Amino acid sequence: MGAESIDLLVIGGGINGVGIARDAAGRGLRVVVVERSDLASATSSASTKLIHGGLRYLESFEFRLVRESLEERERLLTIAPHIVRPMRFVLPHVQGLRPRWQIRLGLFFYDHIGARGKLPGSRGVRLAGRGYGEPLREQIAHGFEYSDCAVDDSRLVVLNAIDAESRGATVRTRAEFLSARPINGRWLADCRDTLSDQPLQFSARAIVNAAGPWVDRVLQVFPGIRTQSRLRLVRGSHIVVPRLYDGSHAYLLQNPDRRVVFTIPYEGAFTLIGTTDIPCESTSAPPEASVGEIDYLCATVNSYFRKTLTARDVVWSYAGVRPLVDDEAAEVSKVTRDYRLELSAGQPALLSVFGGKLTTYRRLAEAVLERLHPFIGGTRQPWTDRAPLPGGDLPRGDFDSFVEYVKRRWDFLPPTLAPRLARAYGTRLETILGAARNMADLGEHFGAGLTAAELDYLVASEWAVTAEDVLWRRTKLGLHMTDAQRANVERHLDGRGSTAHSPAIART
Repeated sequence: MGAESIDLLVIGGGINGVGIARDAAGRGLRVVVVERSDLASATSSASTKLIHGGLRYLESFEFRLVRESLEERERLLTIAPHIVRPMRFVLPHVQGLRPRWQIRLGLFFYDHIGARGKLPGSRGVRLAGRGYGEPLREQIAHGFEYSDCAVDDSRLVVLNAIDAESRGATVRTRAEFLSARPINGRWLADCRDTLSDQPLQFSARAIVNAAGPWVDRVLQVFPGIRTQSRLRLVRGSHIVVPRLYDGSHAYLLQNPDRRVVFTIPYEGAFTLIGTTDIPCESTSAPPEASVGEIDYLCATVNSYFRKTLTARDVVWSYAGVRPLVDDEAAEVSKVTRDYRLELSAGQPALLSVFGGKLTTYRRLAEAVLERLHPFIGGTRQPWTDRAPLPGGDLPRGDFDSFVEYVKRRWDFLPPTLAPRLARAYGTRLETILGAARNMADLGEHFGAGLTAAELDYLVASEWAVTAEDVLWRRTKLGLHMTDAQRANVERHLDGRGSTAHSPAIART
């Protein structure tokens, strides 16, 4: 079989890779994404789950990045109102750290430097044991509150992949990029399906290297290619503990080392705490939160909250490696979260993505397509800023009203299941529930609200292959299940065989 002729080969199934593929496919280009593991299997599922401007980046005078991030926050809230949700953040003031005037000035800039049409502005708040201050230590009397957004990072990746495919792109998970060589002004790229061990070959007019922490490793297979940018790998770890406080608000906690830690309501029954910034020398092994990082996060929380945390309270931890642009900052927490695009000289075109953050992936994709236009063509008109992501076409963008509709439409759903399904799938929920009239119509119940109908949908339509794909990326139901329930999901998926990810299966 000969090589498949395409316009663009994208290496990497993280948020930048699928965002670029979506944008390119919508411009009429023939696109293939290859990801050696699962979508969002590395950095893109290990974030703090925020769509935010980066309040602390103002201290580094990164005004352009903050402005762009705030503008993107507004756009993502518009095109994905089911998975992006507004959240109020409380920033307690502690004597001896950043003075109140500095925080107030920073929040003034944060309110006005970018777009803020949907979210309320910042304000000072009295804490002192009441309202927001109830779970905090008595001596914390004052603070501030401001707005940002929370997101399910893995689902943001998957939705971009679904939309890319619906517009003609091919998304190949468990497909490893091996090598590429220039032939007659094109790249002849060799890849391999890691499940079937079958070779894949593409003849591409351009390649985008969006491999995240492995960008440098991918570049090694291109002899003679040199880039000015260098990666600085930084591990960020998070812990999840039983819910620390009531309410839907988050806290932003300052540390004497000038780093900050978030506490975020998570999955109803839990609180997500993070993150750390630790230099990382290698990507050869999956990153894990160290004992020192867990202790650091617990100690930070304990300096603010009445309730005392220890490592024994941690029900889950995760870590990711951030592929940051090395700007030679002295402290890893100060390294820029901005991105840099490097287009290698000559033909065919090879563009490598260095850095970036979850919030700005869509704008990064636009910049990539603009740089590649002379080589691969396609329309130059940006479009992703207004086209809803799959499931995001809610009437008037009103999520609360949509949840009420779901409760009426499928009135047999348990009280906690309806909002979870609405949040995860938006209007695509019809594909899962359809004409079901009771829970029995949804097939086997695996626990924590996961039914055979949802599981089969994730396999057929969202590239899920393993229990980990389902329980820790497409959903976070692994947090709510017993060991036996998780094992049952694994047995069910193993029984389907490797055909579950076959590109021959129609996706909805």
